[in-house]
Amino acid sequence: SYGEFAANQVTGTSLTATPSVPGLTDEVSPKFAAFDLSIMDTVRANAFELEFRDYVANGQLPQLSIIRLGNDHTYGATPGTPTPRAMIGENDYALGRIIETITKSPYWSTSAIFVVEDDSQAGLDHVDSHRSVALVASPYAKHGFVDHTFYTTTGVLRTMELILGLPPMSQYDAAATPMYNAFQATPNVAVYTRIQPNVAFDDRNPIVSADASASLRMDFSDADLAPEQPLNEIIWRSVKGNRPMPPPRRSVFAIRH
Repeated sequence: SYGEFAANQVTGTSLTATPSVPGLTDEVSPKFAAFDLSIMDTVRANAFELEFRDYVANGQLPQLSIIRLGNDHTYGATPGTPTPRAMIGENDYALGRIIETITKSPYWSTSAIFVVEDDSQAGLDHVDSHRSVALVASPYAKHGFVDHTFYTTTGVLRTMELILGLPPMSQYDAAATPMYNAFQATPNVAVYTRIQPNVAFDDRNPIVSADASASLRMDFSDADLAPEQPLNEIIWRSVKGNRPMPPPRRSVFAIRH
């Protein structure tokens, strides 16, 4: 079961991530689990922290690290699995642990952490369903600041390229707006302390529910294989009960150069 597997993998040392691109074989951590909803994201955080300690000791931290915490996709209402609240809370907590670990290290003063979703999944949003979360943690990030600049995922990539001194890879990232407005010139090296979510990570979906059979028919073996809109509706009902789910919003964005 989910709970038993997680309990047996608390060190995160026996997890294997097999890259699908042969050229990445030596660039992917062998101890960091690939997408698998049965493995808790806190187990992935364990694996990261173990490897990060070695980098602190040997001073060989790569200039760019990509970390994937995918359990916020959830199992929907699949009977006996963690509820969407539990999985998203545990996902948030794992992210908080990773950020705290980095902020308490010698690397923090020269680091920037970008947190993005793989895509918006047409999720509910009060402005537009195409919008997605973008968070920046860095001594040079403006603390407590909400940036209203229109950015794209490609703009996040362009920001990383500029920080690393890399040229753009295509016309798309070359033309993207970098996240200049999210940063400041004066660093603030205060450390981050993770927050314990107010939801139990072992909270389980009931064996019998209105959405159980629909969830059982969905494919959760990899990201984004489950049908988008039905899964959104199931997650909404899991959290909000029988309140009507708002329809997706579609706004028009006008960009002036």
